Amino acid sequence: MNKKQIASKIIAELKKKYPAPECALIHLNPWQLLVATILSAQCTDKRVNMVTPALFKKYATPAEFAAARQDDLETVIHSTGFFRNKAKNIIACARKLIEKYDGEIPQNIDDLTSLPGVGRKTASVILGTSFGKAEGIVVDTHVTRLSNRMGLTEQSDAGRIEKDLMQIIAKKNWIEFSHLLILHGRERCSARKPDCADCEINHLCPKIL
Repeated sequence: MNKKQIASKIIAELKKKYPAPECALIHLNPWQLLVATILSAQCTDKRVNMVTPALFKKYATPAEFAAARQDDLETVIHSTGFFRNKAKNIIACARKLIEKYDGEIPQNIDDLTSLPGVGRKTASVILGTSFGKAEGIVVDTHVTRLSNRMGLTEQSDAGRIEKDLMQIIAKKNWIEFSHLLILHGRERCSARKPDCADCEINHLCPKIL
């Protein structure tokens, strides 16, 4: 089988195990997801989900974030790490969103990545999860590790991994693919001790370390 066929079969098998894969970041709207995704850099989704309830209670709208004092915001998000830079970016992002986009989250990758703190990965998360638009494949640490382990890419750079994956995965599966690998990476294929014996895609995976 070639890589396209293997990727297709991996997706089919993982969909059986995870029939309704969703973004792990808890949110109520696109703005909350954008903030949560910025916070998730170098931080676990679990930790972000512990922080955001109090955060969104204190700052409910982009306008409230735009008016926030940076030191106050830093205090709320401190446990997510890199809190100074994250707070600075979130406030700047909220301000630009209001000034240029009337407070509405833009629905294309170029406009999204023009916002402070929003890179291609964050933009793809927003577009895929909030708007159902597949303009890229989200490559986080789980997707990086598993796509290499499964032999779908030999790259270590997220941008190059994304390019490889976009060539072998059908566009209709771009959004779900990342969710599937993230779930599988957490529940079955951990970095330290992958459960290959019970793995649903054991027969498809070359187990490249």
